[in-house]
Amino acid sequence: MGFKSKARKHQEMRGETTDKKNRRSKKEGELSCGIKSCDGWADKSMGGRSISRIDAQDVFGSGSFSEIKNRVKVCKSCYRLYKKETKDDKEY
Repeated sequence: MGFKSKARKHQEMRGETTDKKNRRSKKEGELSCGIKSCDGWADKSMGGRSISRIDAQDVFGSGSFSEIKNRVKVCKSCYRLYKKETKDDKEY
């Protein structure tokens, strides 16, 4: 018996849960996504990013986002959408 299997055995005897599904809980964020049609979280720990107001206006349209100091906080899925839309626009 190895170290991990012994540790799991003792955890079960103490009544602690070893189920990975139960340990992971749905995280609640602090910053909501700046895109009005999205209900995701824009926290950095959850993959959120900050893009400029002008870039957000080009991709999402004017008036469809809220900004803080000329920056728009977006969730991970909105940021991926932004990256796909601006992929060919880069100038080198």
